Amino acid sequence: MSTTPLPGIGVQYDLTTREHRHLSVIAHRDGARTVNLYRADDPDACGQSLRLTAAETTSLIDALMPSHHSPNLLHTTDLGLVAERIELSGHSYWNGRVLGETRMRTETGVSIVAVLRRAEARPSPAPDFRLAGGDTLIVIGTREGVDAAASILGRE
Repeated sequence: MSTTPLPGIGVQYDLTTREHRHLSVIAHRDGARTVNLYRADDPDACGQSLRLTAAETTSLIDALMPSHHSPNLLHTTDLGLVAERIELSGHSYWNGRVLGETRMRTETGVSIVAVLRRAEARPSPAPDFRLAGGDTLIVIGTREGVDAAASILGRE
């Protein structure tokens, strides 16, 4: 990958894929991104260009590299398990309620192995641990169980 400063605009990142396709991303100073795919028959000619807002860029990054694929989290996919972060919104039904009320393990088979609150981590929270909006719960279980946990914890 190469990087080219674009004064007054931002930075351009160029990548040639293993299939010899030229792709570039322009990181604009306002947070937007422009993704350019160059023609296969002429790698200097842009075939398609897509401008993304900062929010769309964040969504795309999450799709390309989900937080449950973070190198800081346990990778257990070869065992049929996933570890994932699930954030409670400030309007969550669970805001102010104790962890045991979620019946998470009983309902989904998922274990909540830690809760991140501000700059602090609470490993192995007990059932009487009181949840708060903005908490990030680290859960581990099957893909189906984690999806069910996210649905339960997303309740408002």
